[in-house]
Amino acid sequence: MVIGGGISGLSAAWAVRQADPAATITVLEGSPTLGGKIASASIAGVWLDTGAESLLARRPEALQLIDELGLRDDVVHPATSQAAIWSRGGLHPMPSGTVMGIPSDPTSLSPLLTTAEIARVGQEILAEPAPGQDISVGDFVVARLGDAVVDRLIEPLLGGVYAGHAREISLAAALPTMLSAYQGGESLLEAARGALPAPLPDGAVKAPVFAGLRGGVHRLIDALAQALITSGVAIHTGVRAREIARRSSQNGGGFTVVTGPRPEPCEWRADRLIVATPPAPTARLLRALAPTAAEVLVTIETASMAIVTVALPGETAPRLSGSGVLVPPVEGLRVKASTFSGNKWDWVRASGAEAGERAVFVRASMGRHREESDLQRTDDELIQAVRHDLGAMLGQDVPRPIDAHVQRWGGALPQYAVGHRERIAAITSAVAAVPGLAVCGAAYDGVGIPACIASGRAAAAQASRAQ
Repeated sequence: MVIGGGISGLSAAWAVRQADPAATITVLEGSPTLGGKIASASIAGVWLDTGAESLLARRPEALQLIDELGLRDDVVHPATSQAAIWSRGGLHPMPSGTVMGIPSDPTSLSPLLTTAEIARVGQEILAEPAPGQDISVGDFVVARLGDAVVDRLIEPLLGGVYAGHAREISLAAALPTMLSAYQGGESLLEAARGALPAPLPDGAVKAPVFAGLRGGVHRLIDALAQALITSGVAIHTGVRAREIARRSSQNGGGFTVVTGPRPEPCEWRADRLIVATPPAPTARLLRALAPTAAEVLVTIETASMAIVTVALPGETAPRLSGSGVLVPPVEGLRVKASTFSGNKWDWVRASGAEAGERAVFVRASMGRHREESDLQRTDDELIQAVRHDLGAMLGQDVPRPIDAHVQRWGGALPQYAVGHRERIAAITSAVAAVPGLAVCGAAYDGVGIPACIASGRAAAAQASRAQ
């Protein structure tokens, strides 16, 4: 049995089915729909992603799953990946040659940073080696290169991935390629240069970093769910697991999963169990079964956010260049990032051209860790905030949308705080001590779609080995 019908849980069920075509597999999902943070909505008559909209193409797991589901012909790549950063009243091109904002060449940071700030970067301050220790990305970079790199470049980039704060996110978990520079006292600038891809031979085409699906990434969930159902997997939505108990050997072993209201509980029996829910509900489910894991899970905080998508009338929409804009928190705007969807994805532009008033789609993300107050506004207020902030960045009024959609994601993104890898090791060890049990999801080893698929596959393998 799999508890949780997001991409991690569905991938785990798919891995079990591939390994054992005769297995009886049940998926329980507490919400009315599958997909977790992969979702969609009809906006101005076009179905668009309202959660994750792309996947990392340099990892193989998502593209492999897409191949298995027969969707390879629908894989697309961004038409442009040139984003801008809004800083000090202007839009600046994203500096080249950086690793999650860490520069390999200080001169590339002009004009985003001032001359004095760039000079500080060039005067990197090395530190004593710190073998075996972790540190936040922000604290590490500030000590080496100064505040400006963190505040103006790393913060908006990490904020887009984790909706968190650079001075709290673990270097070991978020930027393991830079960990040796910290633990070994090496140059951060040199480490960034070493982490960049090797120069391409003449005539070679750079492999795309990101990919999507024509029609939206949400099609991956639709295809995966249909493949599971066709293979005999029973999927139940609107069924929330409330308790898990270990069955005695006299009762056949395995687990009992309790769902339904307390006055009328429903019991499910499972020989193997994969829990693919966020940290807080997983902790509640494992409290009696794996108490040490539960105690650690409750320490993993999450960030809430909202995705606001507006369809602007093409005749009066502002001119949009590049794939979008990232906004550093120090700028004080409520929008933390905006994607110009029609510029980024050809299929969105084509769909918008066919929609009413030749719609131009813009997507904005709002909300960061411990800043939920920004989201405690009505949908109309959030849409107005997007119009205001986008207008400020573009230097012109943003017209009233033809249509708009607000997708709220409460507790959507787990925070990889300093010491995250040690916490995950403790959870993994405690869960492994319970035969037949496994966990997976974005809270463990990566928040992207490929990482979640890998997590689901690993959980399927672990649950099977434990029998």
